[in-house]
Amino acid sequence: MTIQSDIAEVQEEKTSIYGPVTSWRVGASLGVDLLLQTSTCSFNCIYCQLGDIQLKTAERKIYVPTAQVEHDLRRSRWEEADIITLSGSGEPTLALNLGEVIHMIKEYTHKPVMVLTNATLLLDPSVIQDLQEADQVACKLDAATEAGLKQMNRPVAGVSLARIVEGIKNLKTHYSGKLSLQCMFMPTNRQEVQAMADLINDIQPDEVQLNTPKRAYPLEWHLDSRGNHGDKPYPTRQLRVVSPPEAEEIEAMLREKTHVPILSIYKKEG
Repeated sequence: MTIQSDIAEVQEEKTSIYGPVTSWRVGASLGVDLLLQTSTCSFNCIYCQLGDIQLKTAERKIYVPTAQVEHDLRRSRWEEADIITLSGSGEPTLALNLGEVIHMIKEYTHKPVMVLTNATLLLDPSVIQDLQEADQVACKLDAATEAGLKQMNRPVAGVSLARIVEGIKNLKTHYSGKLSLQCMFMPTNRQEVQAMADLINDIQPDEVQLNTPKRAYPLEWHLDSRGNHGDKPYPTRQLRVVSPPEAEEIEAMLREKTHVPILSIYKKEG
């Protein structure tokens, strides 16, 4: 690959690489955005740090050429990162060049790569193949019922909880890296903890990451929102979150019911 090929498509004002930002899960994380032009996802989560998703789709295609990603990576502060995370402006498995980009990143940086996914495309064999070189895949699982999925994640047509769970289990069967579940708890899904424990026991991930939205919800799309952890230079509204005591109660229940290692945003590890 030469960086000069397709370089005409590089837009200097928009970079596919951002950060590193500080992650409570993994330390200094360099973000890779394979979507870039606008927020693009098969979910439209009520808590999304990107705000209302602008392009709601389950279509896989090349949104950002690999040449641009490599160009941006070489110009970034990648040496400062503990890990390189594919997330950005939406669902990274929508990118047809996902596997190619992961390979390029690992070959160039020799750093671990993590992919954050909503797991809606994990029944696609090509997606499973693309994830093989990733060191960690973290799958979103915020609901234990179809009603909860529609309320919390607002998926595109054709996406169901049953297919998401089947997809995660499919990934586990064909993937040797670390498989995590990221579970976002809000007052909206607080009542699903017991059912969530049942799903976790069914899936048996390597780790469960418990979260509650700490970032305000943007009222309009801004590229800066993909990595912004501090004050927002755009309009936002605060979201309802679970309190630290509620989070500890959820954590204690999941520990008791699942016996899976848990990492919490409130730093209760085990």
